[in-house]
Amino acid sequence: MNTDFPLADREVIVALDFDDRRAAEELVERLGDACGFYKIGLELLTAAGPDLARDLVERGHEVFLDLKLFEIPNSVAGAVRAAGALGASMVTVHGMGGTGIMSAAVEAAREFPRLRVLALTVVTSMTARDLADIGIEADTEEQVLRLARLAVGAGCDGVIASPREAGVLRALLGPERLIVTPGVTLGPDGATGVTLGPGGSTGGHARLGTPQAAFAAGASHVVVGRSIARAADPVAALRRARAAC
Repeated sequence: MNTDFPLADREVIVALDFDDRRAAEELVERLGDACGFYKIGLELLTAAGPDLARDLVERGHEVFLDLKLFEIPNSVAGAVRAAGALGASMVTVHGMGGTGIMSAAVEAAREFPRLRVLALTVVTSMTARDLADIGIEADTEEQVLRLARLAVGAGCDGVIASPREAGVLRALLGPERLIVTPGVTLGPDGATGVTLGPGGSTGGHARLGTPQAAFAAGASHVVVGRSIARAADPVAALRRARAAC
């Protein structure tokens, strides 16, 4: 286990994976002061626009804009500056876009001292078979590490990967860089074991894990969505996730 990321800096990010603003705001209201960090992805940003992110920041919350930017460097830089202007704390860029895209994102973020650029390595829905479909012969762990090295070279503040790669990434990246892990779910006892959704659904994640496993391996942040959003008591579910820190 790699646990050298400072305990005090580990955080749980709640994913607002909704298709309308009202549903997202209802969860924010239910969590109240218990949660200070939210993720907004492409679905909610497209449905609700940027105002929700701005409003959350104005209310004192941190916002992770999970945009997975993969465009020409000028366009990526413009999107990063827009994220910084909203007050976001984190923004994601696709590692598979290469050094040019990641470097452009890092340079654009310099205008916003609070904004951290994270490189997405391999999305948690992908398996080795999916990588082979697009001509990548490496397995997922090998590809994650390859892209993490590129991200470090480009100056990114950290990476996005599944809980399963957190340990090898911490060994590679050392104690300073961020490792943010989506694909995290609470088990029936709050930390150990994975709870599947109806019909055995994993929420689209192929490489998932628990908060306890992710933090123990060296993750700095875990992103939890359905396990909190769909809980009868979201505050209690968030506390269970935090207990794994």
